[in-house]
Amino acid sequence: MPVTQGVLAVEALGFDTLGSFFARLGLTLARVNPGQSIPGSFWGDEEAGLIGDTIYVRDDTPVHSAMHEAGHYVCMDQTRRDGLHTNAGGTYDEENAVCYWQILASAHLDGMDHERMCADMDRWGYTFRLGSAAAWFAQDAEDAHAWLVSAGLIDAESGALIIGVRH
Repeated sequence: MPVTQGVLAVEALGFDTLGSFFARLGLTLARVNPGQSIPGSFWGDEEAGLIGDTIYVRDDTPVHSAMHEAGHYVCMDQTRRDGLHTNAGGTYDEENAVCYWQILASAHLDGMDHERMCADMDRWGYTFRLGSAAAWFAQDAEDAHAWLVSAGLIDAESGALIIGVRH
């Protein structure tokens, strides 16, 4: 499988796989030609971009990057969504919720799962107090879980992802 710096890239997962999931969230996935700058990318290089309800990727964009941008879109309120261009903004607590959401949502992608998402986040340089995304998700993310429950994005009883956006 093609990977970028050891992480799963959009090309390997499949553009249509990612696009189908994003469509369920009201997002459009747009492909950018190889070597071209990605519109709306906060970090540049191969990182996903976000403008309005469109996530921009190249084939070499890491899946975790696209999922993180989708998480921002899902977790922000409508007022911020309306003016969204490149910088998702948000609070520290919301950023943690976005990370939790992208791990939980990874199970909805054929070819990706929690373990792979956590490993890719670690390889890319996400940092967590317990030293890894998996340890954080399992042992230290109660606040992120609670944030997502209060936002109506995961079920309080089952912990299952609720497909949709914060209202």
